[in-house]
Amino acid sequence: MSATDTTTYIGLPVKRKEDHALLTGRGTFVDNLTLPGALAMVVVRSPYAHARIRGVNADAARAAEGVVAVFSGADLAADWKSSLPCAWPVTEEMKSPPHHPLAGDEARYVGDGVAVVLAESRALARDAAELVEVDYEPLPVTVDVERSLEEGAPLVHAELGTNECYLWKLASDDFDAGLAAADVVVTRRYTQPRLIPNAIEPRAVLAQVSPTDDVTLWSATQVPHILRFGIGLVLGIPESKIRVVAPDVGGGFGSKLDVYAEEALAVALARRLGRPVKWTEERSENYVATIHGRDFVTELTLGATGEGKLVAVRADVKAAMGAYLQLVTPGIPLLGAWIYAGPYDIPNYSVTFTGVFTNTTPTDAYRGAGRPEATYVLERTMDALAAELGVDRVELRRRNFISEFPKTIASGLTIDSGDYHASLDRLLEVLDLDALQAEQRMRRERGDTKQLGIGFSTYNEMCGLAPSRILGAIRYAAGGWDSATIRFQPLGSVQVITGTSPHGQGHVTAWSQIAADLLGVPIDDVEVLHGDTAVSQLGMDTYGSRSLPVGGIALWHAGQKVIDKARQIVAHQLEVAADDLEFADGAFTVRGSPDRSMTIQAAALEAWTAHNLPDGMEPGLEETATYDPPNFSWPAGAHAA
Repeated sequence: MSATDTTTYIGLPVKRKEDHALLTGRGTFVDNLTLPGALAMVVVRSPYAHARIRGVNADAARAAEGVVAVFSGADLAADWKSSLPCAWPVTEEMKSPPHHPLAGDEARYVGDGVAVVLAESRALARDAAELVEVDYEPLPVTVDVERSLEEGAPLVHAELGTNECYLWKLASDDFDAGLAAADVVVTRRYTQPRLIPNAIEPRAVLAQVSPTDDVTLWSATQVPHILRFGIGLVLGIPESKIRVVAPDVGGGFGSKLDVYAEEALAVALARRLGRPVKWTEERSENYVATIHGRDFVTELTLGATGEGKLVAVRADVKAAMGAYLQLVTPGIPLLGAWIYAGPYDIPNYSVTFTGVFTNTTPTDAYRGAGRPEATYVLERTMDALAAELGVDRVELRRRNFISEFPKTIASGLTIDSGDYHASLDRLLEVLDLDALQAEQRMRRERGDTKQLGIGFSTYNEMCGLAPSRILGAIRYAAGGWDSATIRFQPLGSVQVITGTSPHGQGHVTAWSQIAADLLGVPIDDVEVLHGDTAVSQLGMDTYGSRSLPVGGIALWHAGQKVIDKARQIVAHQLEVAADDLEFADGAFTVRGSPDRSMTIQAAALEAWTAHNLPDGMEPGLEETATYDPPNFSWPAGAHAA
């Protein structure tokens, strides 16, 4: 196809490129993959929330049909060069207990892996796993986040002497005086229970080791680049010897943003046994083996003047870590630390977070990760304050919206832009609030069994994770940049290589739209490659609403670099100054002489043949850009239920 066949794609409905294969059953998920000689892996898990492991007897399991090997935690202890990684030590004093892929001395939550069975088929491995005899000595258990902090509570990790993982505080200057000046103070306590992620595709892993000790790990993961780094740490393997592939991935919402025990086990056992190792999570296993979300207890205080102007907000959050720290477990509550004031202009600000170990599945990122938790307690308390003041709750919100931007908020970050009144206006227009309230009154007057409630939430959120300098300042181990490459093929098609890794978001379609619009080529001429560290060497993956604000902008910058190089090639070919060329709809034209032109696809062919390039220019039309955002993105909205 030629550039003249193109149109504008961004902002217009296009057929999703991903959907045909998925809807016709031709997707490639990890469990669809087979390798000759692959062994099935099944993990034996603790039925106790806390128990000492006095011994593991695997004799019967080893003798079972089709079984190749059985290992306990003690058997594999020497394989681990480090714990499973926690990338966010939120304070210098944070307690981070060892966390290996199989428990050795104690099981600390229901589902904690204590042994692993490898057999010729999944069914045979499952049958043999039931024959593994573990001698457990049950120990006292603590599961409640507040009670776990009480004196005399059972200790999840006795060697720590406490269940407190960390204490983290952020407060504006003279906060106490600011709160004391309030005419009205409202405090409410909220419990947000833990949630179990249920991605449509359970987690799955397939590991293969080559004769030259190169590792290939296929995983249903959101983070192939981070996983490569983590596996290198845990097993002491150079990253250059590890390839991680995330093929089609069926959902995640944070639950596949981790370096999991099963991934490290599969690689370690493939290296030991010289055969590929495959593990697929069962649905019931998912409930205990994959991370959980939430499990917060929060006390929120709002202070206001008698006229309803907010003057202070204070949050005291106790957050369950579970039994161990996964990749970003301790930092998840802190993702909300800067937004407990929401879209409201509140000058005095204080938040305190206490991380707490409990005998439960570890928590980590899930569905908004710390930010919905903040919005929930703030919006509930806004309604309570409105009732205390006798002010309409919608009006209370309006009185306190931030209205001038950019705005440096009391928590220290800067919101670049927003229009909170506009979203609320539009919501009320669609909702027809007067009619709903009239129906609500009628139902109450009639004493109807079925009543009508009307709930509101106006919120903002910090997304686009994240400026690397800010991540460094809050002790996160990695950066927040991302990378993209655009490569023109000789005949004019385009390859986009992205460091993001989709699991249902539609990156292939969206990235194709961006590239096609930017370069002026047909969308069907754009191929997007992702999720394979052998193809995409640079990337920080997908989580925290970052793919478009970071990865998409990296793609835009790569496109600009491609256009700049193509401009030099065309200027040389047409014997004009580069500044005299205009670029639109995939073609360069000489300003004032529109009949003299060359398409960017033709320039790509010239770059490949290299017969007539400017002196010193390298052949090929390919550019890479890495983008580190200067700020978070700040989406906002208004909701009613």
